[in-house]
Amino acid sequence: MVFAFGVSAACCLGVGFVLQQNAAQRAPMSDFLSLRLLLDLMRMPRWLAGIALMVAGMILGAVALGQGEISLVEPLLATNLLFAMALSRWQTKQPLGLTGWGGLVLLACGVTAFIVAGQPHGGDTVTDPLRHWLIIGIMVGTAMLLAAVSKRVRMSTEAALLAVAAGLLYGVQDALTRVSGERFGHGGWAALVTSWQPYGVLVIGVTGLVLVQSAFETAPLRMSLPALTAAQPLAGIACGVGFLGDRLRTTPGALAWQAAGLAAIVVGIVLIGRHPAMPSGMTEEGHMRDLQPH
Repeated sequence: MVFAFGVSAACCLGVGFVLQQNAAQRAPMSDFLSLRLLLDLMRMPRWLAGIALMVAGMILGAVALGQGEISLVEPLLATNLLFAMALSRWQTKQPLGLTGWGGLVLLACGVTAFIVAGQPHGGDTVTDPLRHWLIIGIMVGTAMLLAAVSKRVRMSTEAALLAVAAGLLYGVQDALTRVSGERFGHGGWAALVTSWQPYGVLVIGVTGLVLVQSAFETAPLRMSLPALTAAQPLAGIACGVGFLGDRLRTTPGALAWQAAGLAAIVVGIVLIGRHPAMPSGMTEEGHMRDLQPH
């Protein structure tokens, strides 16, 4: 069931991301990195459909996280790019070619290698609050630093930095979602509403949404979605192992295969994301803007 819910969540997320980017590219640049961007996008039916699918994906992902370790679920969520690629290929009628098939094989084999070699399983949740805040602080602080730096670089690079920042936040959000589910399971609504984690999920989710929509607005999807898809599972796995008690096999052979699997996932994501089938979403004016830094 963890695999079923994880892959279903990835399908909803992948299709939703494509629909969101199709709409975000039409938003005014004056809304960049502003909550006004979300208000303008709410008027676009395609964006609302994309958000509905993303919310469905997040709910399915939360169910998967409630039944399995985050170190198992996050690699499954990374396959959202496969579904984004399928929709984009249908829209553009582009053949996959060697690059596309190579990316698909690397992503699929990387996820399989990491899960089989690592055999993620649960353990005792770390109770030291300092460790919790240290890992979350590093992730959130890095995301905010990337968002700040992005304003000083070319727009194509800016989109990638914003997407990485959003991916880090989404990885933390997944970890807090799992903690919130555990609190609800142990103490019901009273334990849930009196803890800070669900409110952290909300704040981080909205911040990540602004970042990723700004990334979709400024550059082609191939510049942003691979970075987002690669950063989220890495951040989620770090949180899972760091303070959620996830355990991975630590024999030299297992660690080597896990590292190889993660590397294959990242390379596969990059190859798929840069495939011509992925929508460009750039107007001629956007190409002219991309030549200049902010």
